[in-house]
Amino acid sequence: MAIRYRPLQSALDGRVGGRVGMGRELFKLSARKVATLADAGYYPDGGGLYLQVTSTGAKTWVFRYRFAGRRPEMGMGPLHTVSLADAREAAQEARRQLLAGVDPLAARKAAAARAGGVPTFWEAAQAFIEEQRPGWRNAKHAGQWTSTLDTYARPVIGGKRVDAIDTDDILAVLRPIWTTKTETATRVRQRVEAVLDAATAKRQREGENPARWKGHLSMLLPKRSTVAPVEHFPALPFAELPSFMRALNDRRGEAARALEFTILTASRTGMATGALPAEFAGSLWTVPRERMKAKREHVVPLSGPALAIVSPRLGRRLVFPNDVTGEPLSENAMLALLKRMGYGHVTVHGFRSTFKDWARETTDYPDDMSEVALAHVISDKTRAAYARGTLIEKRRALMQDWADYCWSLTPERRAPAP
Repeated sequence: MAIRYRPLQSALDGRVGGRVGMGRELFKLSARKVATLADAGYYPDGGGLYLQVTSTGAKTWVFRYRFAGRRPEMGMGPLHTVSLADAREAAQEARRQLLAGVDPLAARKAAAARAGGVPTFWEAAQAFIEEQRPGWRNAKHAGQWTSTLDTYARPVIGGKRVDAIDTDDILAVLRPIWTTKTETATRVRQRVEAVLDAATAKRQREGENPARWKGHLSMLLPKRSTVAPVEHFPALPFAELPSFMRALNDRRGEAARALEFTILTASRTGMATGALPAEFAGSLWTVPRERMKAKREHVVPLSGPALAIVSPRLGRRLVFPNDVTGEPLSENAMLALLKRMGYGHVTVHGFRSTFKDWARETTDYPDDMSEVALAHVISDKTRAAYARGTLIEKRRALMQDWADYCWSLTPERRAPAP
């Protein structure tokens, strides 16, 4: 026998501004009518609660409603287990959830997932952050992860269990911000991908990661470079560097010497400001992996001028302490110095680009050698093997030539340290 579907008179006929439109009539069914109904179909009790009678005579309670443009149907249990009164109580709770802006079916699935050991995305994200916290170099990372996922992912997929998240869910998170907040959206995608990868490793989900970019989301979203071109750190043209270094030579204070050292070693700001005397041996500076962006130890052969700057400072607790507090210098100290010198249009990090441009355009050193000097990770295995085998002395010659160029207008600074 075909099932007859009676007209739906849902008490929840729309959600506008967080409010749920309520029907005019409740409690249409009676215990006697429920017991005697035999024809297949849906019989409304009001407020979204229906008794479904199948062609076999089985009777089941269902709750039908609208939420976020969808019309879910939530089973409330069979009549032989759930009485009319119990079904009405369950429907009333579902209506309360809708009034609070909660999808009752999703909430029930999330509760079942918690009971069954499969976490919701937000639970998995919090667990991932706590597990990774000890390995993050910067204590701010945990806060940044929590903030971005809480703001952009949690409202959409936070209550959904990790094994039920699909591509449509990820797109629902990313599309609203992909073209307007591209950098943030990229980080959100990467962090969602990491959380789901961890869930897969814990056997909490299976299959491909729906947040994967290559060969997946890259086919569905425009490339980041087309909607938000990469902005490089403002750099000083290498032709202007010798005159800048001459002006810097006249400056006093730890910020000036730290900036000199940073430029001469083509290092990142944090590498120089966090330098410890124990990292220096002879004319080599070995930065431990814990302080490196790529988590790989980095050895810098020091030129004569760079060694002359650092040698008298090796008896300190820090090589470049703040003049006033004795704590490590901040990047802002160097930026403030640049502004005072009239170079506020460039950044400290930009001097690494200045070094790269100089090496590429004015020297015959292999490109990989300057990449190693910058502590860049070389992805190609053959090139990486070559780079690892590059002799320190060859790199020392590169850094000495760089120092000679930096101080070409300040001859007294070119002499090697005694």
